[in-house]
Amino acid sequence: MRNSSRSNVDPFIVMDVMEAARQAEEQGRHIIHMEVGQPSTGAPMAARRALADALENNSLGYTVALGLPALRQRIAQLYGEWYNVDLNPERVVVTPGSSGAFLLGFTALFDSGDRVGIGAPGYPSYRQILSALGLTPVDIETAPENRLQPVAADLEGLDLAGLMVASPGNPTGTMLDHAAMGQLIEAARAQDAAFISDEIYHGLEYEAKAVTALELTNDCYVINSFSKFFSMTGWRVGWMVVPEDHVRVIERLAQNMFICAPHASQVAALAALDCQDEMRENLSVYARNRQLMLEGLPAAGFTKIAPPDGAFYVYADVSDLTTDSRSFAAEILERAGVAVTPGLDFDPKRGATTLRFSYARGTADIQEGLARLKQFMAARG
Repeated sequence: MRNSSRSNVDPFIVMDVMEAARQAEEQGRHIIHMEVGQPSTGAPMAARRALADALENNSLGYTVALGLPALRQRIAQLYGEWYNVDLNPERVVVTPGSSGAFLLGFTALFDSGDRVGIGAPGYPSYRQILSALGLTPVDIETAPENRLQPVAADLEGLDLAGLMVASPGNPTGTMLDHAAMGQLIEAARAQDAAFISDEIYHGLEYEAKAVTALELTNDCYVINSFSKFFSMTGWRVGWMVVPEDHVRVIERLAQNMFICAPHASQVAALAALDCQDEMRENLSVYARNRQLMLEGLPAAGFTKIAPPDGAFYVYADVSDLTTDSRSFAAEILERAGVAVTPGLDFDPKRGATTLRFSYARGTADIQEGLARLKQFMAARG
């Protein structure tokens, strides 16, 4: 059978690394996982208990397309708690993970062929989802002096229909402050481009609180997820906040694309929102891991790293070590037993000379991984 040209998207390389690591483990090797952005902890205990109760007492059928009203209300309340933003819960849409939100948002905002700016390095699925929808991803090459985040001047002459930003970013962990976020919002508005803020790593910050675009404007889409801070990757539940006059547009699309997010996951998510103390205990582990990485990676020889303000990644420039990050990552896996992600996932032009290291696992794993990396680099010379 024929395939559409839109289906010709690149693979998510980190998934290939995960598979190579799995095969090594099947052969009896102990692999340290620094490749995947997945918390080593599970969903909050109260979330699991809420689901167990629902399984006993609820048929768990379809919900309304926009999500359980109680969950939408509680997410809106979160914006008051975290950012002092008074958010109308009617603007909140519960989605099948942030990926479902990207599909809904891109479909609602853009026509075929529209140009949408994304920072490079950045989350690779932005580019692939845009392409699969017949849109044109426009990589914005970010600079180290701008903390590998886009700045307003980068948008000049790009003729964008939309701009996607991420703070904290993946793979860098760097963040936009109020001024930087505001300048990007204004620059997008100046060329009549929709502004989308990916905030799925909010809550995972170490020295300053992340800024939500909703502190600065209501004329934006904000996307978030229960996967990272709430440690619920496999539950596939996220949310988006849209302007009030976009709610019905999104609702119609959601009804047809997804019907609804999984009812079971919504029940667990509602309970998870009241488990923030438990989640901050996880954050203290990441903070310790981050410090170990900031000390251990340079000691091993990975000296050119982006400042990880949030999330649980360190992005390293390894241009002094390789011009082929994919083969370098394979060598590290084979010889050191540490799985890391080649930068090609995140930056098609410069990714051949970068690696991403995740520190989302337990501290003992991070310590062991850093020791292996130091030994590997010393032997490599």
